[in-house]
Amino acid sequence: MNELLVINARYNHEADKAFLSILNGLSNDEREQDRGSYFKSFSGLAAHILGGTVFLLGMFKDAVAHNDAALKALASLKNISVPEGNLSEAQWKQLGADIETADTAYINFTKALTDADLKAPVKITWYEGNPDSVPVFFLLNQLAAHGTHHRGQVSQILDALKIDNDYSGVNAAFLSK
Repeated sequence: MNELLVINARYNHEADKAFLSILNGLSNDEREQDRGSYFKSFSGLAAHILGGTVFLLGMFKDAVAHNDAALKALASLKNISVPEGNLSEAQWKQLGADIETADTAYINFTKALTDADLKAPVKITWYEGNPDSVPVFFLLNQLAAHGTHHRGQVSQILDALKIDNDYSGVNAAFLSK
């Protein structure tokens, strides 16, 4: 199971790099324009992707408290601050750097997990308390789905703008790493 979760983390990283590369080619005004999505702009969507990654990875600390490598990967998230509102060019660049840091943490965290870690319970506060916890592997799957969902929103907006984009495939190269 861990191999699949590592592939998801690597795909997430490559897809984030691809969509950020496309968005880096736009002006700051174009990135900040309200595109009609729940998170409004491209930068709003990118910030939300980062926020979801940091939030979900932050939930694992107690479940893997005995795993030094996993905790080390999570520690790299401590200096990330998720921006809100319209971003300046400098804030956009920092957002890109923070997404890179979070994606690297996601990969390293996932690689460090043992089979027992994957089954460890993580307390949650949604689903109306039923259940009150889920296994690590479940939340890692949620993390992959979250990023894919919101990058899909970015892709749909880019399609409407007739801006070429294609970061949806899981490349077989992930198998060799």
